[in-house]
Amino acid sequence: MAEVTMDKLVSLCKRRGFVYQSSEVYGGLTGAWDYGPMGVELKNNVQRFWWREMTQLHDNIVGLDAAIMMHPRTWEASGHVDNFSDPLVDCRNCKSRFRADQIDLEAACPVCGEKGTFTEPRDFNLMFSTYMGAVKSEDNIVYLRPETAQGIFVNFKNVLQTSRVKIPFGIAQVGKAFRNEITTKNFIFRTLEFEQMEMQFFVKPGTDQEWFEYWKNERINYYEKLGIRKDKLRFHQHGPDELAHYAKDAFDIEFEFPMGWQELEGIHSRTDFDLSRHAEYSGKDFTYLEDQTKERYVPYVIETSAGLTRSVLMVLSDAYEEQELDGGDTRTVMHFHPLVAPVTVAVLPLVKKDGIAELAKDVEKNLRQDFATFYDQSGAIGRRYRRQDEVGTPFCVTIDYDTKEDNTVTLRYRDSMEQERVAVDQLSAKIREEIANYRRHA
Repeated sequence: MAEVTMDKLVSLCKRRGFVYQSSEVYGGLTGAWDYGPMGVELKNNVQRFWWREMTQLHDNIVGLDAAIMMHPRTWEASGHVDNFSDPLVDCRNCKSRFRADQIDLEAACPVCGEKGTFTEPRDFNLMFSTYMGAVKSEDNIVYLRPETAQGIFVNFKNVLQTSRVKIPFGIAQVGKAFRNEITTKNFIFRTLEFEQMEMQFFVKPGTDQEWFEYWKNERINYYEKLGIRKDKLRFHQHGPDELAHYAKDAFDIEFEFPMGWQELEGIHSRTDFDLSRHAEYSGKDFTYLEDQTKERYVPYVIETSAGLTRSVLMVLSDAYEEQELDGGDTRTVMHFHPLVAPVTVAVLPLVKKDGIAELAKDVEKNLRQDFATFYDQSGAIGRRYRRQDEVGTPFCVTIDYDTKEDNTVTLRYRDSMEQERVAVDQLSAKIREEIANYRRHA
């Protein structure tokens, strides 16, 4: 099997409408990307898969959609104003910019090869700032949120009072975040604008370690449900020098991307840092009162935080395969789980004449009530199969002359390329059954 490279993924994403560079007609904007017709469906499906896993399948997790811009005191309380920065250096010769902790300052510049040209390291705050109101002044500065977690923390009491939840419970959110990264790299892996899928789980102090282990297991098992290969995933525990200022313990779930093992999701034991800080800075009460024991305490928090756009890159990387077929032919195929594939079923008339195309259009209209469908009648049937393989469509339905005689169609499976005849009136049920029982074999 051919190696999956970032160049191959980027090429496929542009060619098949998954991801385009932002503002490409003007030369592009570094670190920003647009999701095309296939990409937006894939991204939305990954988000829905996560949301269902977190909220629908757990009876003690509720949802939230907090605003991107928040009161500036939020970011003072969270520690972002003081702690959310990276050390920055410039090369005086070629003007290239680097994170000081990721290069050897005594060595030559990796871009121009000159030695002794680096500036002194200086702190670079990662938050984007803007002004609210008509006057640009220090009093009117607001930030584009660098994470979605704080919107959950400041709404802790609101959710508690309106949702009839009791500890332990969680609040889940998917939303945009913004980081003024010194360097962006590896396609959509590290970008200036991205989406996070976060869940903050509030627990009684003393039970936090038990819940920390629970969520580690839940989150690693989630990726198998998503169809990701187990051997591409691993845990990485943060050492003392890696822990964030709020963390008691932290593990990353790492995935083997084309550029190597990289962080995919973080599971953090945040103690009562966040709620205590917001209580201090706002003057409001963030304690929780147990009904039965009448004990009052500030809850501890277990966080699960995954990047949606990074998850899309993981799904693309894990799904990509170049297969050698009999007769020296090859195909590029994306092994997406059917629940996240941009198109679930492609309907393909064998020919355009003799009423075959009309029959196919009727079948497609019926299927679109239950599935994301695509209709294609141009080109040889083999070429159409290859196009659908390349965008990861798990099922193709071919309508032919036999369909007119016995009302059956050919159902083709993407992964195995096997085919079988299925009655039209049983087609939807058959596809639903195959999706429910889907297992990644390739």
